[in-house]
Amino acid sequence: MTGATILAPAGPVLSAGEAAFFRDADPWGFILFARNLSDADGIRALTDALRTAVGRDAPVFIDQEGGRVQRLRPPLARDWPPPLDHASGAADPVRAMWLRYRLIAAELRALGIDGNCAPCCDIAGPATHPFLRNRCLGTTAAAVIPRARAVAEGLLAGGVLPVVKHIPGHGRAAADSHHELPVVEASLADLAATDFAPFAALADLPLAMTAHVVYPALDPDAPATLSAAAVTAIRGRLGFGGLLMTDDMSMQALSGDLGTLTAQAIAAGCDVTLHCNGDLGEMQTVAAAAAGMTPAAAARAAAALAARRAPGSADLAALAAECARLGGDG
Repeated sequence: MTGATILAPAGPVLSAGEAAFFRDADPWGFILFARNLSDADGIRALTDALRTAVGRDAPVFIDQEGGRVQRLRPPLARDWPPPLDHASGAADPVRAMWLRYRLIAAELRALGIDGNCAPCCDIAGPATHPFLRNRCLGTTAAAVIPRARAVAEGLLAGGVLPVVKHIPGHGRAAADSHHELPVVEASLADLAATDFAPFAALADLPLAMTAHVVYPALDPDAPATLSAAAVTAIRGRLGFGGLLMTDDMSMQALSGDLGTLTAQAIAAGCDVTLHCNGDLGEMQTVAAAAAGMTPAAAARAAAALAARRAPGSADLAALAAECARLGGDG
């Protein structure tokens, strides 16, 4: 049974121990970070090795938003400005976002990577922590929704699965969830009118990532990742029907035993748990606690993979030139 996990190797070459563990744990997918990236041939060899370990065409994800959160850098990929800066400065921000992420998709697919943790559908506001603010696509739901849709469609056109994040909305959080647990005190009415709106508008997309944020209006006791009430709202109020993955379970926003936290996330209704730091012992704990996918999660996973298609033909040089003409330093 496929494990309810997405895991990350420790380095640029898969060790024998990791290969054996991945074969036995059978994670649904993998994710790469800067520590895993060597040259193009090395990255392709690593993605091949990961898929060989589980014996199937498992999805391999990365965070390639552009700006500060961009694992691939020149010469492996273009350098991009932060999404908010690019969109704000472009003559046609929606078209610019489609072009940008169609080009990013081509770079990822060339390396054997077919999932990107984007678009960031959080709304940038006065309180948004600097770790997140310029990763957002706009300062209003009306701006974010078409831009995020363009991001997703550009990635899909290039054969890359988009992951909508951070559902149900991280923009109001004044803390960095990598280091502490944010609490968003807004009322349910305010959240529904603003923060939730982009996620509801993109609820048809195949994958989404949770926010390690407490929303007392939904659940005063647990962050969304660990909250059955929050997941119920994601599925019901927001209408998201795709595969729901956690944000990284090793982030410091979550405190406590890793195995217990993992089990809580699955019990709350998350389909798969994400673990990113490459620590083999921690991965073993997460894999044991997450266990195999539920039938409902497996069905959503199959639907997500069905959205992964071969890239359409494209004149990438012409797309890049058009993107540059639109401005915003794209």
